[in-house]
Amino acid sequence: MTIELRQIHKHYQQFAALDGIDLKIRDGQLTALLGPSGSGKTTLLRVIAGLEFPDSNPGTALLFDGKDVAASASAKRQIGFVFQHYALFKHMTVADNIAFGLRVKPRRERPPEAQIKARVDELLSLIQLAGFGNRYPSQLSGGQRQRVALARALAVTPRFLLLDEPFGALDAKVRQGLRTWLRQLHEELQMTTILVTHDQEEALEVADTVVIMNRGRIVQEGTPEEVFHRPVNHFVMDFLGRVNVFHGRMDGDQAQLLGNLGAPKPSQEQIPLFVRPHDLEVDRHPGDSALPATIQRIGQGGNFARIYVELPDGGHATAELPWSRFRELGLQRGEKVYLRAHAAQVFSSEGLPADYQI
Repeated sequence: MTIELRQIHKHYQQFAALDGIDLKIRDGQLTALLGPSGSGKTTLLRVIAGLEFPDSNPGTALLFDGKDVAASASAKRQIGFVFQHYALFKHMTVADNIAFGLRVKPRRERPPEAQIKARVDELLSLIQLAGFGNRYPSQLSGGQRQRVALARALAVTPRFLLLDEPFGALDAKVRQGLRTWLRQLHEELQMTTILVTHDQEEALEVADTVVIMNRGRIVQEGTPEEVFHRPVNHFVMDFLGRVNVFHGRMDGDQAQLLGNLGAPKPSQEQIPLFVRPHDLEVDRHPGDSALPATIQRIGQGGNFARIYVELPDGGHATAELPWSRFRELGLQRGEKVYLRAHAAQVFSSEGLPADYQI
């Protein structure tokens, strides 16, 4: 199902939770709504679900396959909704939890019991919990309970699926496994799905399209590759991972680092350069385009080393080196090194916050 939002506004007194949202979600697409707390992503999901209603404005529309449902009740929208905290019935078995939505349908719409049981067995197999139907939620792990919650949402054959921070309450290892499982499930079902998350890695890993929100507005929309490698402004680049900000200049396609952006400007004509830690080269050899620095601390990140350095102007930067390269260099705390940028992002003045205007 295609979902289209036009000029969606939502105010709570003077606070604009949503400020003119325009978005189109293609049929069969998994879209991630990503942003910091208070960005409006959960409010937008609730508006789509019919749990909140948008402000009445000219041009406002919420279209499901071309039909405006902005004023329709949630029960009439045929959605599947999965919450962060499962909301399973503790006194019911797994099978009964999954079957609940089917059994509470009006009598004329309710499938026969044999058909309900067959649907439950089908979904238990789909979520890889065949044979767990007689267990209770308390007998399952967190990841298993979240899969049951998803199966319950799918049992009523919704037109589309809404996931509100579904893995937020789980530990990192379980979340990683469920991301992989969710992506595989989506490829099998090809159901239009909207995922709300504040986890950048989760959004980039599972989504077809990432919609980045801030202060009730959409800042950027695109594939995971587009939003990460071609951010439209500093906010997006900073939100999607660590970033160093330098005074700098471009010599052709070569970025030269001149100092920390928070320090007084160098005398040369300069621009802000935004550099990912993994795009900083750390070396012992000076050069025309190298910025001197002193190693303050070295942290381990598994298969890479994170090097925290202090710059001559008192600023700080972080570089990430593959562990093999770090071992090869044998870097030590307190050692003087030199930084070069493999790649840097430059934004126009419109793409910078006020503090960074050129």
